Amino acid sequence: MSSNDNNPKVVDLNQRSAAATLGERPAETLGQVRTHALKRLTALATTLFENADDALFDLASKADSNAVQAEYFDGMREVRKKRQQIELRFQEQLARQFVDFMAGRQPNALKSEGGELSLSLVDNQELEESLAVASMVAKTENRLQRVLFAVNQRLSALTNQRVEDANSPVGPTAVGQAFRTASSELEMGLPVRLIIYKLFDRYVMGGLDQFYDELNALLVHAGVLPQMRSSVARRPGAPAGPAATPGTPGAPRPGTPGVPGMPQTPAEMAAEAAVGGYMPVDAAAAEMQANLYSSLRALLATRRHDTNEGPMGLPGGYVPLTYNPNVTPLNPTELLSALTILQNQALSMQSAAETAQLAIKMKEELLGQAGKLRGENGANVSSADEDTIDLVGMLFEYILQDRNLPAQMQAMLGRLQIPFLKVALLDKHLFARRTHPARVLLDSLAHACVGWSEESDRDRRLQDKVREVVESLLKDFEDDLGIFDRLRIDFEAFVEANKRRADLAEQRASEATRGREKLLEARRTAAREVMQRIESRELPDLIRNLLSRPWANYLVLVLLRQGDTSDEWRHALRFADELVWSVQPKSSAAERERLHALLPQLEKTLRHGLATVAFDENDVRKLMQQLNVVYQALLHPTDPGGVSEVPTLELTDPLPMVSQDGADNVMSAIEEEPPPLHPAEQVDEQWTNAVRELKVGTWIEFTDEQGAKERAKLSWISPISSKYLFVNRKGLKVADRTALQLASDLASARVVILEEVPLFDRALDAIVERLKSAHAAKSPAAAQQAAT
Repeated sequence: MSSNDNNPKVVDLNQRSAAATLGERPAETLGQVRTHALKRLTALATTLFENADDALFDLASKADSNAVQAEYFDGMREVRKKRQQIELRFQEQLARQFVDFMAGRQPNALKSEGGELSLSLVDNQELEESLAVASMVAKTENRLQRVLFAVNQRLSALTNQRVEDANSPVGPTAVGQAFRTASSELEMGLPVRLIIYKLFDRYVMGGLDQFYDELNALLVHAGVLPQMRSSVARRPGAPAGPAATPGTPGAPRPGTPGVPGMPQTPAEMAAEAAVGGYMPVDAAAAEMQANLYSSLRALLATRRHDTNEGPMGLPGGYVPLTYNPNVTPLNPTELLSALTILQNQALSMQSAAETAQLAIKMKEELLGQAGKLRGENGANVSSADEDTIDLVGMLFEYILQDRNLPAQMQAMLGRLQIPFLKVALLDKHLFARRTHPARVLLDSLAHACVGWSEESDRDRRLQDKVREVVESLLKDFEDDLGIFDRLRIDFEAFVEANKRRADLAEQRASEATRGREKLLEARRTAAREVMQRIESRELPDLIRNLLSRPWANYLVLVLLRQGDTSDEWRHALRFADELVWSVQPKSSAAERERLHALLPQLEKTLRHGLATVAFDENDVRKLMQQLNVVYQALLHPTDPGGVSEVPTLELTDPLPMVSQDGADNVMSAIEEEPPPLHPAEQVDEQWTNAVRELKVGTWIEFTDEQGAKERAKLSWISPISSKYLFVNRKGLKVADRTALQLASDLASARVVILEEVPLFDRALDAIVERLKSAHAAKSPAAAQQAAT
């Protein structure tokens, strides 16, 4: 590498040169993005190297042989020696990618143009490195796809070029490629190199969440697509880090990009096992989730101290078992075997009634099946396993009653109770971690189903896809939790493909509504301007018709094309004023002289306006004839035949004026505001506040007078009329409502706002409240103590 390559100032000069093509302000904003990216990504890399020494030392201390130990110690020394050089080269590579991006050059991406890995003609170590880096990139892109979409859209708007994950200078691909290039300086074996990549995945890729949020905030502050909804960003409850701790039963098997579910290579698996799991990026959220789970377990445990009248008034299926010291509790293998048999039986369940019955009878069914396997009349489980069984039962009982889910989807997702009970028994992190793969899959399914209706899914594509996921779990899930990640990746790819089509339809619906709103507002404005000039004056019918019909239409066109600050708009209004003055009685020679001088300009302006609204030429001639008669009388009140001194208006035989079709629409527009749907109702302030707090992307459910229900998403709020536009999941318009109409509908339950909180979170909150209430009914003092 030349001395110039090591000088960051050279990169800065190239950066400024390339940025010159973008214009001053975009270049300045992109420069801020570049500066922030270099600062934050370099800081993340610094964190990596600060932890690398400890990680390698810990591995060396646990090594099985002197040779392996020596390899880790050699790796430590190599990292220490090359650290500064690698950090500098990492920063330079990131800066160079910005230069290439601004110059429109294709990056040296990890993927080929076809999207597949380029794996031909490389040695084994090169292949292992390619797979390791590509795997972490694909995992990060999938995990952060929403917030990445927002960054890419804003960079596209800023640079006027199409920005995607593959060519973004701040995307995971660019970050991974920059580190791979920089780390080529390290002289070490493949096992230690893969350890470094795993640490990079943890500390750099795992820290991109906050970095992308900061980039979006920076671009919004600079005025780049400030109205873009945060729905494109990572939604609450979506994974903020890898799905589970590697090495535990819940660990996902990161797939090779383009081949979801492909197992890791042995070297990569060894590196991941050596390094260990991820710490959650959002520590506060993780702590809250752990506290919630602890509360759940504590509330469930209190049931064992209540024996009178059943535990806390909960349904019979959740009554704690009577302990029998003569029956050995089921071990994990027996529990899973019994669940597998029940799981096969659940494949035939379709109705909501069957699914609901299973939710509260699961413990009874499971113990009965386990007893059969033992050859005994009954069975018993440990207290911890019993709490888990009941907790999963309450979770799915909630799902089967969830207001957010349509009934058909409730029944379908309810069939997952047995697979999820297996997960909960295998991995206690299910309830304690939002990022657990099974939990994320359930939330993804529920999120996609919120907007489902038979009307919006006539081809049954979504319904069949959800059924496919459910039945895949019922058929194939035994104890490999990686299946949840593989199914989620496939399902979210399906949802995204359908979302792109829906987004196009939604955009057309909002544009059509926006166009109608602008037209209606222009008509109202034109009508008001005309009415101000004619309603309080005595005018000939000819003039009144001229201004309220063809000229009002001309005013509408000028407003739509030029706006109300244009010269053409001011000239059009001045013509209306002068026309009104021109037909008032003239009491002096000076007024008649002024009128005589004004007529040619009035004729010129009138002809231009009528031509603009496509007024027929014959009708123009007739109109001019009629105007000529009016002006003859005004200029020669005592000599109506004195035509010779009137400026020519192309007179022929006088004919009646022909009005333009549709002109009445303009004048009626001033009173076109539709009445409220339910004007007699008094709307409480809480409902108007609820409407004001609605955000674009919120789903609601409409119920019509016949009781039919339709789900729709708030797509757009008109800045002109403040109307709310709603579309279905295919992007087709369902309804539009004023704020008052919506508030009235909310008050009368004709509209219900669906919750945006992920399903699993809502269910856990509801279960906690249910347990607290039941416990309070048994012992108010104990309930108060548990609450504190």
